[in-house]
Amino acid sequence: QVQVVESGGGLVQAGGSLRLSCAASGGTYHMGWFRQAPGKDREFVAAISRNGGRTYYADSVKGRFTISRDNAKNTVYLQMNSLKYEDTAVYYCAARSGALFTAPQAQQFYNYWGQGTQVTVSS
Repeated sequence: QVQVVESGGGLVQAGGSLRLSCAASGGTYHMGWFRQAPGKDREFVAAISRNGGRTYYADSVKGRFTISRDNAKNTVYLQMNSLKYEDTAVYYCAARSGALFTAPQAQQFYNYWGQGTQVTVSS
């Protein structure tokens, strides 16, 4: 059973920074971050391929967020800078087993999901 566990959420002022971590057990996976704000659908934030060679970002976070990974620790990070009030959401980490890195922006691409971590940005 693959476990995906997020950490690092919290309360931060607008303009501040936060780093989320996600640990996935049992192997090395393609990884993605999604978020869900109150009353809204869950949306794609960023994704990274298994070897870290490819990354994707939602337009709304490009230039502010950076996804990276440390495969020795089976951990993926989401560095969030210049945070805005509208970044407030529950952030979910997801993992995908298998070789192909296709459609990483789609929720259906992922096999395993974490429970989420709350990020609150105060204005």
